[in-house]
Amino acid sequence: MAQHQDLTHFNTLRLQSRAQYFAAPDTPAEAIALIKQYASQMPITVLGGGSNVVLAAELPGLVLHPQFKGRRLLRQDDTQVEVALAAGEVWDQVVAWSLAQGWQGLENLSLIPGHCGAAPVQNIGAYGVELADVLVGLTAINLTTAEEKQFSAAECDFAYRDSYFKSQAPGQWLITEIVLRLNLQHQPLKLGYGDVAEHFAQLPVGKQNAQGLREVICAIRSAKLPDPANLPNAGSFFKNPVVKTSQYQALKQQYPTLVAYTLASGEYKLAAGWLIEQAGWKGHQPGGVGMHSQQALVLVNHSHNATAEQVNAVAEQVRRDVFTQFGVWLEQEPLALPRGL
Repeated sequence: MAQHQDLTHFNTLRLQSRAQYFAAPDTPAEAIALIKQYASQMPITVLGGGSNVVLAAELPGLVLHPQFKGRRLLRQDDTQVEVALAAGEVWDQVVAWSLAQGWQGLENLSLIPGHCGAAPVQNIGAYGVELADVLVGLTAINLTTAEEKQFSAAECDFAYRDSYFKSQAPGQWLITEIVLRLNLQHQPLKLGYGDVAEHFAQLPVGKQNAQGLREVICAIRSAKLPDPANLPNAGSFFKNPVVKTSQYQALKQQYPTLVAYTLASGEYKLAAGWLIEQAGWKGHQPGGVGMHSQQALVLVNHSHNATAEQVNAVAEQVRRDVFTQFGVWLEQEPLALPRGL
């Protein structure tokens, strides 16, 4: 176990941060032993791939960075498979691997950064698909008692970019393994979101399959979103806000070019990036921290010594400016660590 571990390169925003104590267990058993030893003495924080977090300058207590690896086929029939994935597996590598096995279902979630263990916390989603659509269940360790528990998909209480682990029990569990149910590649593809269908239709007929859709998704994401390896960022920084029909209609009348999507509930999901751009924040980066010049939804860090305080100040001003103009309050997507920051 290390002391005063520099976490600058353990988060994709590259924020200056340091852990009081740091451990990277290779197995759930190692994690359980650490929790049993230290849970009564200090707070314990889980840090996975660091792609969707805002790290404080100092993280007190013990930071666990799970390195669990493993991919297991649990069962298979004529139409579906169930596969178990260890928390430390890199998400996009798993997407590519699953398609190579002939399994369909994760292609729309291509190129999302991070590890498998963090995927259920945020209920990651993109282009009309969420993790909740494919997750069967998961295993997690209680960070206070060190007890393991199996969670069904229903117990995860998934919602839009939300889950039991994020809203109801934040910071209480270390997810060790997730189980997904995927289809053999003869199911209809999800093409109904954004410009995916248009790009997919331009593929040669022989590539109009799940692998081809992955390539389309990767191309679209690469064109819109900066690579964290080249420009530090945490992906989409705000959720797309959901509003009632009456508010949508009022905004649409005032702003005819308003971008929104109709939900099954009859409500409307507004494009947060459009709101942020209209509020004047696209490309605005005071002090080197601000919104991306090509995608206003992405907060980027051009500074070499940026801190969580700078990020929080920019995010707060973006929220206030959007609310002043549109009467819509944006909710941050990345988690603040430690909780309560």
